[in-house]
Amino acid sequence: MMIREHLIHSTAGIKLARMLAEIGDRIFTVERAKELASSAGISPGYLHQALHHTARSGWIVRLRRGIYALSGAVPRSLPLHEFEIGMALVHPSAISHWSALSYHGLTEQTPRHVFVLTPARSVPRLRGEKKRSDPGYPVGNTIYRFVQVKPERFFGIDEVWVNEARIKITDPERTLIDGITAPQYCGDFSEVLHAFEVRGPKLDLDRIIGYALKIDAATAKRLGWILENRGVKSSRLKELQAVPIKGYSVLDPTGPRRGPCNRRWMIQVNLPGTVNG
Repeated sequence: MMIREHLIHSTAGIKLARMLAEIGDRIFTVERAKELASSAGISPGYLHQALHHTARSGWIVRLRRGIYALSGAVPRSLPLHEFEIGMALVHPSAISHWSALSYHGLTEQTPRHVFVLTPARSVPRLRGEKKRSDPGYPVGNTIYRFVQVKPERFFGIDEVWVNEARIKITDPERTLIDGITAPQYCGDFSEVLHAFEVRGPKLDLDRIIGYALKIDAATAKRLGWILENRGVKSSRLKELQAVPIKGYSVLDPTGPRRGPCNRRWMIQVNLPGTVNG
């Protein structure tokens, strides 16, 4: 009896998956599945069982509670890009940090995770995991890392096409700012400095300075130090230098509080080779 029910639910679920593929809903909610359930021969009371059995059969993938995606097993359904899945896991959101560095060609390294910037107060987590020890959220073989920010810091975002999906992603300048504030999500601080070098003459100075001024004083000072050391004229950096700050900030926020102090930028340069002891 159980085997027969499994086959019935799987067959109906596969029909539902084919219907979703035909209308282009590669990622769908339970609510969307309810709208199509009767046409697939699924009664409302058995929808969850049908989705469960269809997922076990490999036709759909559960992304998080209430959200599913079609797998590559569904005919006429292109495989989902990992960025597309990241966008579906939390809303609003944008691909960011190391993933954005890679997309913009600002790093030669391959990110191990997909990084997602979001102002959402709640993000997907493994059951029982605490925020402080967040190992990321797995979907298939990909790990997603969510970087939560205040709503007023959710800016500097472009929309791009990746395969068949329209994706939101931090623009190059915002990505570099994120590297200054949280280099641990971009490889490390040396990788961020390399990204500035790669961006080179394409860097939009007005945009990145404006972004830094919207974040905080420490970010403004770090950016000022980086740009000055990259040969940007002092006249272009007056806004950054004028930002008031209490005390010195370390250049690399993940590094030790040791190294020579730059009074002009109120920065303690804690890069390798400058730190004593």
